[in-house]
Order: sequence, then structure tokens, then C-alpha cells
Amino acid sequence: MQPTKKYTVITGASSGIGRETAKAFAGRGKNLIVAARRTEDLEALKREVKEQHPTLDVVIRTVDLSVLENVYRFYSSLKDFQLETWVNNAGFGNYDSVAQQDLEKIDTMLRLNVEALTILSSLFVRDYKDAPGTQLINISSAGGYTIVPTAVTYCATKSYVSTFTEGLAWELIGTGAKLRAKVLAPAATQTEFGKKANNVDAYDYDKAFGTYHTSRQMAEFLLQLYDSDSTLGIVDRETFRFELRPPMLPYADSSTHGQDPN
Repeated sequence: MQPTKKYTVITGASSGIGRETAKAFAGRGKNLIVAARRTEDLEALKREVKEQHPTLDVVIRTVDLSVLENVYRFYSSLKDFQLETWVNNAGFGNYDSVAQQDLEKIDTMLRLNVEALTILSSLFVRDYKDAPGTQLINISSAGGYTIVPTAVTYCATKSYVSTFTEGLAWELIGTGAKLRAKVLAPAATQTEFGKKANNVDAYDYDKAFGTYHTSRQMAEFLLQLYDSDSTLGIVDRETFRFELRPPMLPYADSSTHGQDPN
């Protein structure tokens, strides 16, 4: 009897960290389900992976996860696959003051960075919490652990990702689940993020930051987190060192002033 194929799901896989993460997991011999809005870029990624790893299965899902009904439809489309790892990478940022920010863009960012990630995480945990070897990795940001001027709303979305995922990690451990939830928190990384966040057609990372990581480096960091028993993989914004850590946020499981779960 042939063993059931297992798959790694990566959202936002058409470019940047998501694309390099897909290639990194392929290098580990993992079958892939890659999702993004741009079909041509996903097809190019599939060709590249298949050239290097012809025996792997690469499944494409073209989807805009900022639309709520698409989120549920996307997850439902994977019911016949055996999933092993889920990476919620889809998201984008915004640089502007709260008073001046484009609310239509902010609305889309909130739905993608917060709502879609929460729903997909919850569905995956519901189905796979007792499956040995399963992992959920949500992409936050160093900005999810601090507030960056002119990126207040973006940092708030990533603070949510960090809080949600660290809390979920504690919850899974506390209930004896097999699945592990983890947070990757990059600092400046050379991707399409700069263009999208600043609403420009070109973005010079050397001029804007001087020090930054490449998408490939961040994918390597993600695999370090994947291989570890740590909950958090974070880049220090000052030194740009990558560190594996336990959860950073206080967890009030032993507080005498909280609601009794029983």
C-alpha cells in the first residue's frame, strides 16, 4: 500500500519570502500547495521546483485571500489532500500616518493580515491538531513586537499575528495536541513589500535600510524555526541577528484574576 502524500501549504507564494519558502521546503522533499493571486508567477515557481525536484507534486491555487468567501473556498478545496505544514505568509504593509492612510487599502490589509490568517489557522488546527508532525507557521514581523513610526496600523496587524499565534501555541501545548504553532518575525527583507507598503513602482532597499535580509535568508531562518522546538523565530531590528526564542508575550494561565476555564 502506497503511503499517503503529505503537503506543505504556503500562501503568498508568488514572490518574496513565500516563494523562497516553497523552494526551501521542496529542497526537503516536501510536496507543495502554493497559493497567491498571480497564476503566472505560481506557474513559474512550479516549473522551477519541478526542474530541480521532478518527483514532487506542486499544486497551484490562484486565490485572493482578502475576500472572505475565497478564504473558506480555498481551504475547502484542499479537503482531499493530507496536509503536514501550513505557512500563512500572505500579507502586506503600509507606511503612512493614521490620519492620512488610505482606508480602502487598510481595509484590505486588515482582512488579509488578520482575518484570513485567523480563519485559515483555525480551520487547520481544527482538522490537524492531533496529527503527529504537523506545524502551523504564521509570518509576523519584528514590527509585531514593537511600533514603527508611520507603520502603526501595519504593526498592529502583526502584533495581532504574534499574540494570536503565541497564544495558540500555549493552548496546543496545554491540551496535549500534536500540532505546533510558531511565529516567524522578520525585520527588513528584500521583497515586494517595500513597493506595496509605499505605493511605488520601485523601491531601493539599500537606500531605505542599508541592512536587510534577502528572501532566501528568511526562508532559511524559517526552516531553522521549523526544525526547532522554539515557538518564535525573530530578527533583532538593531543587530539583524536571527534568534530562536520561547514565546515573548506574557501568558496569564496561572493568574488568579482570570476567568476559570472550568
